[in-house]
Amino acid sequence: MRENLERVGRKSRNPGGKIFIGCMLLLLYLPILVLAFYSFTTSANIGSVHGFTMDNYINLFSNEELRSMILGTALLAGGSAFLSTVLGTLGAIGAFYSRKLTKSFVGAVNQVPVINADVVTGFSVCIMLVVVLGIDKSSYVPLVVGHVVLSAPFVFLSVVPRLKQMDASLYEAAMDLGATPRQALTKVVLPQIQPGIVSGFALAVTLSLDDYFIASYTKPATFDTISTYVVNATKGSQTEIKTALWALSTLIFLIVVLAVAVMNLSKAGSQAKTQG
Repeated sequence: MRENLERVGRKSRNPGGKIFIGCMLLLLYLPILVLAFYSFTTSANIGSVHGFTMDNYINLFSNEELRSMILGTALLAGGSAFLSTVLGTLGAIGAFYSRKLTKSFVGAVNQVPVINADVVTGFSVCIMLVVVLGIDKSSYVPLVVGHVVLSAPFVFLSVVPRLKQMDASLYEAAMDLGATPRQALTKVVLPQIQPGIVSGFALAVTLSLDDYFIASYTKPATFDTISTYVVNATKGSQTEIKTALWALSTLIFLIVVLAVAVMNLSKAGSQAKTQG
């Protein structure tokens, strides 16, 4: 027994695992940190530093074109994420309380948009809504529908594990105690799965911000998301716009880090209250 404990102790002190984790973290975050560093410089290209400045951030918020693009992208991400969260949550709850065959079918169907390539989804949504149904792309309907189709299945996958952790009889117990179906859903079921809903919403926002292919097929000609704008900007020669996008990338990364930290602290606080 003592020899086994000593062997485990030697393995735990093995620096190989820590070195591997450090290399992976370096591989993941070093490019972002380099970009963040150059966003505070006067350099027009990565590789040379001429001086430090805040002009890139000033240009980011003083340029009307960039401000409109950021605002439009934020509204699109928030609106499509809200719709995706509602549909994905209701779908997960419906599948959870359905029979086994129906639950398996819905789960399998939900996997298709997750695995399917974004370019196929975007092209299909464009053909269905614009060509077949005749909906004008300038109405933003195809763009919103495309992002909902992209994000809702991921919300479904975020909510289902929380439902499986919940006691399935809570809904019926609430109704036996006099609650209406709506009250049982909103006051009993939804609070139990709230962390999954929040995670699904955050994931839907991220997917909308990150999407390029669906937006490029379904967006109006006069509208650009961050992804489509960045791709078009890198093809041009406007140095001021390119360096301002470095600043935008840095701000997005900081916002994501802050959001993850707040969610983790909130989760830790709720667990502490539950254990206390």
